[in-house]
Amino acid sequence: MELGLVGLGKMGGNMRERIRRAGHTVIGYDRNADLADVHSLKELVDSLKGPRVVWVMVPAGAATQSTIDELAELLSPGDIVVDGGNSRWTDDEKHAAELSEKGIGFVDCGVSGGVWGLENGYALMYGGDTGHVAAVQPIFDALKPEGEFGSVHAGKVGAGHFAKMVHNGIEYAMMQAYAEGWELLEKVDSVTDVREVFRSWQEGTVIRSWLLDLAVNALDEDEHLDRLRGFAQDSGEGRWTVEAAIDNAVPLPAITASLFARFASRQDDSPQMKMIAALRNQFGGHAVENKK
Repeated sequence: MELGLVGLGKMGGNMRERIRRAGHTVIGYDRNADLADVHSLKELVDSLKGPRVVWVMVPAGAATQSTIDELAELLSPGDIVVDGGNSRWTDDEKHAAELSEKGIGFVDCGVSGGVWGLENGYALMYGGDTGHVAAVQPIFDALKPEGEFGSVHAGKVGAGHFAKMVHNGIEYAMMQAYAEGWELLEKVDSVTDVREVFRSWQEGTVIRSWLLDLAVNALDEDEHLDRLRGFAQDSGEGRWTVEAAIDNAVPLPAITASLFARFASRQDDSPQMKMIAALRNQFGGHAVENKK
């Protein structure tokens, strides 16, 4: 099938390539002309045969809103917009309502996989009307990992990004646990090879995971993480997860504490945050701050 893809950065560019490898036609637009196949949203829309599917992969908030506003004026009834960025689920409900007034469908899709997704596939969580989801399904199938699992129609509009938000909240807590354990191991005199302790956990333990594998990768590159400053940003989804927990009276002590630990990293050069920063760089290509 044909797909228009808006946003060809670290994630979007690799997604375009994976979809093309599956035999689909992708026409991409990005503000960076060196990355783009076409040079405007209008040219992108005009290049697609109806009914069109346009996947938006730009930063959440104002950038997504302005892109959807422009597409609303360019697309036709029966077309579908997919928001694959990290939008808040409440924005999805707003976007779906706005596009529905023009007869345009809307699907929200949480995407996980980072810089590894091109080869490994992307875990997908999507929400929307069953018919709209079905129209996009060939693209979901192209992007997902091989095998039975890795994608889910999570529910109504907003459900995809809500599920991805909770996923990221869990990710915060898991990374924090690895970081705290790493700092404690580094602190004591009796443990002389912390990196190899982490490596030993990769097989046969209940805490083995891809994040643990990435922690070992990071320690192989910089055994004591001496080159990193203990600072880690939060993407916003951790905050939204905690806010949703408050709204729904659901206790999230581990996730909340891990979010607050990120805030602490902005006050001191936290050893734990070196590991968090290293892990975020490993799985998502997120920027790190090196010591000066």
